[in-house]
Amino acid sequence: MRSNFDELNSHSLDQQDRGLSRVAKRLAQSLERDALVQKTTDELRQMLQADRVVLYYFYQRWKGQVTFESLSAEQLSILGSTGADDCFNDEYAALYLDGRVRAIADIETEPIQECHRDFLRSLQVRANLVVPVLTSKGLWGLLIAHHCQAPHQWSAEEIKRMQQSATRLATAPAIRDT
Repeated sequence: MRSNFDELNSHSLDQQDRGLSRVAKRLAQSLERDALVQKTTDELRQMLQADRVVLYYFYQRWKGQVTFESLSAEQLSILGSTGADDCFNDEYAALYLDGRVRAIADIETEPIQECHRDFLRSLQVRANLVVPVLTSKGLWGLLIAHHCQAPHQWSAEEIKRMQQSATRLATAPAIRDT
């Protein structure tokens, strides 16, 4: 005959097992997501011959940071950078939620807000391509390519590849289910 102590102990161990299983599952998903994002940014940087490709992840409504990057040179790192919050507002978020793709060949000649131009200059950006990562829950992040050395006219093929990569990220279970 089992005592109440044995039953409580058994119940406690079951709860610990379930808790450890949940932690292990989240860790596995996190590692899978990280590997996929790093592979995607590396492949895009090579294909685009860009100086930098980053993933800007939104951790709360229109607040985010660069969580992954692939670089042609270490001095171009912006890992951990947050956006120009005064420039990225509900209006811009709505555009990206609708699938907006923004290709800027030269930030110096493009008609953009001055705060956006100054922000891009501070990151050493000369040309950029921004594609939304859209999940069923909304705008998860932005996939961004930067040319830092010179202007760059983005081709239809380059834009298509960025969009395909963003879709691949958005539909990956490790991202889609978070």
